[in-house]
Amino acid sequence: MRYVIREKFFHLGEDSVITDDAGTPRFQVDGKLFSLHDQLLMRDMAGNEVAEIHRKLIALAATYEIERKGVEVEMRKQLFSPFIDRYTVNVPGPDDLSVAGSLFEHEYTFQRAGTVIATVSKQWIALTATYGVEIAAGEDDVLILACVLALDLAEDREQG
Repeated sequence: MRYVIREKFFHLGEDSVITDDAGTPRFQVDGKLFSLHDQLLMRDMAGNEVAEIHRKLIALAATYEIERKGVEVEMRKQLFSPFIDRYTVNVPGPDDLSVAGSLFEHEYTFQRAGTVIATVSKQWIALTATYGVEIAAGEDDVLILACVLALDLAEDREQG
């Protein structure tokens, strides 16, 4: 499935709309402007919360927690990884994800057990941050989209 994540141009915080490749809105993202730990709420179009993303305040490396359906997933940046940014997404069970890419080139891949399950590309032409996300069939779309939102938070924090 293909998605487009586009920040709203005239909003404070990290408000975004996630559409499918046909342009149909699928999710809304509400960024909490005055949150100490970069909190985002992801909702379906009916207004139901499907995920909460926030930065962990005390951690050696950039760490984001994603909570959905009462289950917490942690996305942690690897401390030493020259020339490329690497993250590990710790999910319950043996299905951890690895994310590799560049915050400067805005290109990422998500892998599970060495198999690419999603790719992310940021468009530079748009006035607002816009990501194209392609996710393999049968994958957890909400989890991967929430991780992309966390990557965007990490990018914003690193750029100051």
